[in-house]
Amino acid sequence: MLLAAILLVPVCTSLLVLAAPARRWSAEITILAMAVVLALALFAVQATLARGSLSAASGWLACDGLGALILGLVAFVAFTAAIYSRGYLHRRHPPQHRIEAAGSYYPLFNIFVASMLAVPLMANVALLWVALELTTLFSAFLVGFENTPEALEAAWKYAILTTLGAIIALLGVLILYWGTRVLGQEAFTWNELIAEAPAMPPSLVWPAFLLILIGFGTKVGLVPMHTWLPDAHSQAPSPICALLSGVETSTALYVILRLYSVLSRLPGSEAGPWFVVFGVLSVGVATILMVQVRDYKRMFAFSTVEHMGIILLAVGIGGADARFAAAYQITAHALAKSFCFFAAGLLVLALGEQRIASIQGLTRRAPVAALPFVAGALAITGMPPSAVFVSELLILKAGLARGQYLVVGFLALFIVLGFAAIMRHATRMTFGAGSGSRWTAGAPRTCLAALAITAVPLVIFGISMPPELAGLLRLAGAAMGR
Repeated sequence: MLLAAILLVPVCTSLLVLAAPARRWSAEITILAMAVVLALALFAVQATLARGSLSAASGWLACDGLGALILGLVAFVAFTAAIYSRGYLHRRHPPQHRIEAAGSYYPLFNIFVASMLAVPLMANVALLWVALELTTLFSAFLVGFENTPEALEAAWKYAILTTLGAIIALLGVLILYWGTRVLGQEAFTWNELIAEAPAMPPSLVWPAFLLILIGFGTKVGLVPMHTWLPDAHSQAPSPICALLSGVETSTALYVILRLYSVLSRLPGSEAGPWFVVFGVLSVGVATILMVQVRDYKRMFAFSTVEHMGIILLAVGIGGADARFAAAYQITAHALAKSFCFFAAGLLVLALGEQRIASIQGLTRRAPVAALPFVAGALAITGMPPSAVFVSELLILKAGLARGQYLVVGFLALFIVLGFAAIMRHATRMTFGAGSGSRWTAGAPRTCLAALAITAVPLVIFGISMPPELAGLLRLAGAAMGR
């Protein structure tokens, strides 16, 4: 009942805010609904920690350590994004259009969140593919929500490329299903796949793995399938960018990590090198692109490509410590990236400008936006005491322990270059002697509240590791392979 309620709340809320009488209060209704979803998700996480896994709806819904981690992160970022959206939309739209904008934004917001929540809860692999494709369908409308030529172009590019990737992944899912039928297996679930992996024909499992890695790698934003990501993440409203970059990419990565756990039980198979190659390639290319980027929202988007590559690389290194660090990186990325896009949204409200070259002197022009922007840049690049620093340090340590000195060397180099690239842009924007009018309107209170709520765990998890978090990360790491 608990897992089903997590999905029903945002679906029912989406239907509710479509009704004309509720449109005036759609922001408040959505915030309340996301608070309920977050509370239910935390209960599910606690139950998973206590029991190891949960199951509901006659086995159609399930949640283990990795699913609980993704579920909790999606619920948290959705809650903060809902709070942020209220003030952001209020400032972005004139009074005569606010109710109309809210009436189209919040139904899509809620159903998009519901589709993301469904991904870690679907036990059946085919239904999981459907849920992941629904995240594209609903979020594409939100990417083009601003209705500018650039936003509409980004939405089409996002929808077409990720849908093509989903079709490729579907072929992999069908081949995987064929492999289960060869064994006479009835249930097409991850648990059954893991249990039967040693007996499955490698000639079917490996093509399925490669098709799903490439297909869903497009959704994740792995190089060279990443070209849609900077466009979509730079044109969508900032709270949607937080959802897209912070957790939607992780839901697609979740499927790839699930399949890796199946392959790890296949005798004589070694998928780690594939993960390492795609990981290093994604981190390296993203670092180069961050050096020459001209839009600060695209800069944060490229850092998403970098972080997805780091997670993939960590899992490819192998070992319990590396998988634990990968789970920590997933957590740190969700918190830091949502904070970054919330901070970027304040700059959009203050200046109405996204070009890096056109922005200088933020400390004078918009000090209330300058501080979160610099803090976000420091957090996402791994400056202590952010959680990203701890997760990346754990990954480097795990790589050294496994003797992966060349991989660790490349990763350390790219992390340092990425830090230098982002901070070069951020410091020029913040402390440069630029001219321009001062932002006198001030930041919306809900936007500042969302930033503050996100900053708390981002800093806490960079200083200490609560026992509950450590237990969840160990469970999540165990679900990624052996």
